[in-house]
Amino acid sequence: MDKGILRNVAINLFGLVMPTFVSLVTVPSYIRLLGVERYGVIALVWTLIGYFSVLDLGMSMAAQNQISKAYASNDADACERVFWSAFWLNFTTGAIGGLLIYSGGALYTAYFTHITPELRHEVYLALPWLAVAIPLANVSWVFAGAINGAERFGIYNTNQTIGTFLFQLLPLGAAWAFAPNLQTVLAAAVFARFAAAVLLGRSALRVLGIRKMRGPRLDTSKALFNFGGWMLIASITTMIADSLDRMMLGAGLGARFVTYYTVPQNLVTRLNMVPNALVRTLFPRLSALGREHADEIAAQSLQFLNAVFTPIGIGAIVVLQPFLQMWVGPVIAEHGAPVGRVLIIAVWLVGQASVTRILIQSQNNPAAAARVGLVELPLFAGILWLGIARFGLPGAAAAVLLRALFDYVVLLWLSRIHSRTIIVDMFAHLSFLAAALAIAWWLPDALYAIGAGVVLALANAVWSVATTPMLRGYARSLLFRLNSRKSA
Repeated sequence: MDKGILRNVAINLFGLVMPTFVSLVTVPSYIRLLGVERYGVIALVWTLIGYFSVLDLGMSMAAQNQISKAYASNDADACERVFWSAFWLNFTTGAIGGLLIYSGGALYTAYFTHITPELRHEVYLALPWLAVAIPLANVSWVFAGAINGAERFGIYNTNQTIGTFLFQLLPLGAAWAFAPNLQTVLAAAVFARFAAAVLLGRSALRVLGIRKMRGPRLDTSKALFNFGGWMLIASITTMIADSLDRMMLGAGLGARFVTYYTVPQNLVTRLNMVPNALVRTLFPRLSALGREHADEIAAQSLQFLNAVFTPIGIGAIVVLQPFLQMWVGPVIAEHGAPVGRVLIIAVWLVGQASVTRILIQSQNNPAAAARVGLVELPLFAGILWLGIARFGLPGAAAAVLLRALFDYVVLLWLSRIHSRTIIVDMFAHLSFLAAALAIAWWLPDALYAIGAGVVLALANAVWSVATTPMLRGYARSLLFRLNSRKSA
């Protein structure tokens, strides 16, 4: 795995961490300024807009796949055709979505919400801004896909960071300077999204060298739909499966147990930033490469991810319970920590499955990956129901772990890469995670458990370097640089 990929992984990881940090800092200010009820409505609004991401129809990923191939072969005309076809398709579906959210939001607010008349009036005034937000988001995804397709991740993450700051700070400033109501905050948020979209679009045009506007091409649009449709199916099945555990827990055990489950789950899913940074980096590169070279990079990436992610998983397992006790109290920590430890291993498996999934998708076979989700969803629902009915919270966590293992095994088999070495490496790292579970279970004293976890994480890092030639090369290069600096 070349140094360019590692550099891009670091850039993408920074781009994923920064928005999370900004959100954590600004949320308390929003709640103090707007109040709990108004902030809750805003949170629901942006969640609703997130659901409308299905209107992208997989076009941004399809555009990224096609642009990466054209950009690698210096085919500027193909880049331009794909870019404008995806732009107009997403603008059209976004405009339709805007009309739907305007009319549907009015009906929902009038008949299905339990808010004060004053707040309901504010929602009505804010609906036009929500309608504008949908097409803005849709075309922004195309711009992002174009930049990432050219592997210009520094430009993308710079724009994303600027956009995050604008989106978080402009509405806050507008509420403070003008009025702390929904229409002011949402208008400022849409203006921030517009400014961010303009910056991102200008960067995409510069990266691809596009100087004129063109209309969509029928053949290009058809190819994008063929690829994007399967990507959309995969996204929808994943979205449903990711929320199914909480929904079934609420129906089967009640809201209290959803809290016990969701608090550690939300913490654990933050770990996804590490494999997500790798996957974001790999997709355009694998799309542009031939199959043999793509297989080689995917296998190296799995080894790299195991070496980096396993020590993080070990640390998360041993510190989860003491952190939850300090953060949310002993009751939630007692119920949530055992669940969270199992979910950490599930996240670890999902990260590896994501690498083989994007290998399959990038090599023009997204249908195979989507079918896995379609087959998996009813099986997961059945196992989840059985687990919750028999074992409660641990049963739900075990079902999620089985789903992650199913993804890992099936996608590795479908990827057709040489799997024996990869499976041996996976089981070796999994044994370290199992040891971390035993430490967290058998050592009730937090200091002893954390100390043992540090030793175990260091042992895992040493083992990874000793058994992986690629990592040994990185270690030698790092030691050589350090010695050179000392000599100088």
